[in-house]
Amino acid sequence: MSEPRVIQNFIGYRATIATEQPAAIEQLLDMLAKLGISSAAAEINDCKIQIDPSDKDVLFIDSDLNVTVETGASEPSRCLPVIGIIGVEAPSRLRSLMQLGATATLRKPVHRATVYSALFVGINEFRRRRYLADRVEEYERRRLLRRSLVRAVLIVMQRTGSDHAAAYDHLRRESMRSRQSIEEFCASFVQAHGPDLDEAEPPIGTGLPYAKKL
Repeated sequence: MSEPRVIQNFIGYRATIATEQPAAIEQLLDMLAKLGISSAAAEINDCKIQIDPSDKDVLFIDSDLNVTVETGASEPSRCLPVIGIIGVEAPSRLRSLMQLGATATLRKPVHRATVYSALFVGINEFRRRRYLADRVEEYERRRLLRRSLVRAVLIVMQRTGSDHAAAYDHLRRESMRSRQSIEEFCASFVQAHGPDLDEAEPPIGTGLPYAKKL
């Protein structure tokens, strides 16, 4: 999983803007157009904004609005960059932006000179956070799968009489042959071979037989 590159050119991005004060964002709209970003007003229904984001979506949201953002299965902070448009600096309104995962802010009325900086920081910080969150999830997933690796090594040791190093090497070779990570391979192996360590099992692949040692 490689670290995301820094985005400097935002041509082709699409901005959704949620505000009830269009006069405060006139320069924002003008600057977005100059940067090659299309824009549209958010549709607010029953105090909710529904967005189906793509990889090139960004949401500008007025902190003075009392709305929730729905993006489907994931939280907004995992789906798209959120840039807050701040009017009243009340802690409760700033907290709502934090809960949405805002990674940059603009002050009302928005001045065109501040738009590119907010986009640069907001979009790239969002991408960095999502990358780190994905890495944490992957590490946690593999940590849980490590339990299967340990159990698979014990199964091979008991059924072949090999030591733990030889058992691990065999499982590693089999995982490479099946084009899986060793953790994923061992999870499948334990599911197929691990209910009862004392029962004989058929071999997997072309390696060691998994018969009970006598």
